[in-house]
Amino acid sequence: MKTLIINLAQAQDRMGFMQAQMERLGLAWERIEAITPATLDPPADNPVWQRWQRPMRTTEMALCASHMAAWRRVIALDTPCLVLEDDALLAQETPGFLARVAGLAGIDHISLETRGRKKLTARTPDPRAPMRRMWQDRTGSAAYVLFPQGAQLLLAHTQRAGGPSDAVISGTYALNSFQADPALCIQLDQCAAYGIASPLETVSLIDAVAKPELQEHVPLSTRFAFRFRRIWAQVRMGSRHLTRLPWAQRKQVMPSRGFGQ
Repeated sequence: MKTLIINLAQAQDRMGFMQAQMERLGLAWERIEAITPATLDPPADNPVWQRWQRPMRTTEMALCASHMAAWRRVIALDTPCLVLEDDALLAQETPGFLARVAGLAGIDHISLETRGRKKLTARTPDPRAPMRRMWQDRTGSAAYVLFPQGAQLLLAHTQRAGGPSDAVISGTYALNSFQADPALCIQLDQCAAYGIASPLETVSLIDAVAKPELQEHVPLSTRFAFRFRRIWAQVRMGSRHLTRLPWAQRKQVMPSRGFGQ
């Protein structure tokens, strides 16, 4: 399975870390040039970016567009790929997991990461691989396996409304999503939280731009639309939880012990 690594041109230290990690794990990979606010297409003033639950940072738009480029690459290759952001730390078991899931049917997306928030997953593990069916993630788009049909569903979602990349993925309910359990990835900024030594110090590139606020001069209709979408997303999420209670659980997915080995 090929690995697609999203990387900004100026983030050479991150790319060096990722390249060394790919060599250590024996993973075939290629680099996806990350979109920046300056190269954003569609541009920041396009209405598609104004249809999420709040005003978006331009850096959030750029990260979503970068993931979209990776999704298009998955479709072009017509095979499942591992999509990584360039601060993803992988466990030693990752290559074996990828080999097991590459040929499986009925899967659109598999999250490899955990980030300290509970996920709505099946109570019973999947017999085919160490993973569980997942109906609701909450955050994180640093590491996931994406199948071509899943890439098509995600791109269709972004045609209607852009959003932070993790929100687009977790909000595309048509996806047959799964969660690796134990998790095989953590982002470098989460290493301390899980007691893992970080091989590279990083700072958030998303937070380099302040979160936009809804100013008083913004039309009331616009403010209402953001609020309505926020409420509707919570309603959908709550309904998804309630309708799957008999066979689902809110689970804190813990990372594998195979980090730093």
